[in-house]
Amino acid sequence: MTEYIKINPADNVAVAIADLETKVARIPAGHKMALRDLQQGENIIKYGFPIGHLTSSVPKGGLVDHTNLKTNLEGLLEYAYEPALTETVPSPTKAFFKGYRRKDGTAGVRNELWIIPTVGCVNGVAQSIRNLFERELQDYPWLEKVVAFPHNYGCSQLGEDHENTRKILADMVHHPNAAGVLVVALGCENNQLAAFRELVGEVDETRVKFMESQKIQGDEVGHGLGLVREIAKAAEEDRREDIPVSELNIGLKCGGSDGFSGITANPLLGRFSDWIVSQGGTTVLTEVPEMFGAETILMSRCQDETTFDKTVSLINDFKEYFIKNDQPVYENPSPGNKAGGISTLEEKSLGCTQKSGTSTVRDVLQYGDRLKTKGLNLLSAPGNDLVASTALAAAGCQIVLFTTGRGTPFGTFVPTAKISTNSTLAAAKPRWIDFNAGSIVDGVPADEVDKAFIDFVIGVASGERVNNEKSGYSEIAIFKSGVTL
Repeated sequence: MTEYIKINPADNVAVAIADLETKVARIPAGHKMALRDLQQGENIIKYGFPIGHLTSSVPKGGLVDHTNLKTNLEGLLEYAYEPALTETVPSPTKAFFKGYRRKDGTAGVRNELWIIPTVGCVNGVAQSIRNLFERELQDYPWLEKVVAFPHNYGCSQLGEDHENTRKILADMVHHPNAAGVLVVALGCENNQLAAFRELVGEVDETRVKFMESQKIQGDEVGHGLGLVREIAKAAEEDRREDIPVSELNIGLKCGGSDGFSGITANPLLGRFSDWIVSQGGTTVLTEVPEMFGAETILMSRCQDETTFDKTVSLINDFKEYFIKNDQPVYENPSPGNKAGGISTLEEKSLGCTQKSGTSTVRDVLQYGDRLKTKGLNLLSAPGNDLVASTALAAAGCQIVLFTTGRGTPFGTFVPTAKISTNSTLAAAKPRWIDFNAGSIVDGVPADEVDKAFIDFVIGVASGERVNNEKSGYSEIAIFKSGVTL
């Protein structure tokens, strides 16, 4: 097996597959090695693009990392629409999964009962109802799980910050992975139940019920338990059925990235994204700060100037968010990323955006928006793993695919499948990792891994549980932006 990988013919660095000793340096696995003598100030080329410039010279065989490489990025930029579109050929063979058809026509991959607080003050009430009903769950075998989703918000928030909370919670009420939902309110919070119900809009009233705790005489937990039983009974006829893959919405996310992310797991997700799109389905890419430095690649794939303009706003609005809060726009990568071999934001972004494949960008969503366009979508959300994953699920993604080189156990409120970039992590954390993309650098042909991955995702969509579900890790995080009263 070769000792290193040169990703693009134009690159002047290569990535060590395993710890490598050269004549001049030790190159840890996933880190960059100079392929020739490189001079101070010279751009480092990886993936065929500059990922920053050297702050000191590096000899051939030397280590290039965050200690001698600095970003080229700075400030706001102006962009021009220069389309370079790749046509996605529809697949002649249609694939199916076993899912749940909902009354509104959407499709779910789970049949769970959710308890959603409107405000953090009733987290305990929601959790108590959940705990009591779980003891009865065996009486409702058509339900797969009952989950409460505590959070700290819904009061003492203003403006856009308050709306972020309302929109995410309303999105959850409509999510097709829920067989039914009980919304638990307090009564005096900013997120008033009457206004929240108006935002939620039309629902199946046998499946979605609302409870305002301050208006209940006596035991609000017992009252809520009765409502949950009614919801559960209404779902009695729910059964899995064949549903086209074209109705899958898949969130694309990465976290704890390393030097293999852009070689194994992220390209795997990119090829999978293109396959889903060829089936008529939908994928969503987010983590806007981790598009910085690779945004022009996405802009060139926008279907038209309107979508391009939305993408420009997506990027520059997030940069303005950093500037407004007096923070450096390019404060990235994280310590874990650097330890794994990622040295600049450009390098991270060029690897990150590979999860979107080559498909045309069809729409751009603001935070809290729900999907309305098939194909590849971009979504405004930060890089924070739980906040971004929650935003993907709230947009309507039934599954989030999460690539990682360092590992993480968390899960949002939909199945959150972890795909390792390297086999060492997969072997070390089998209770975290659901699929090993590291087999690609171990010599398994990429097309074999692609096929196995498609089968894996269809299996998850058809009911196979991923590790975060097996461990009971299911939570939400809402984007906090603004004053707390």
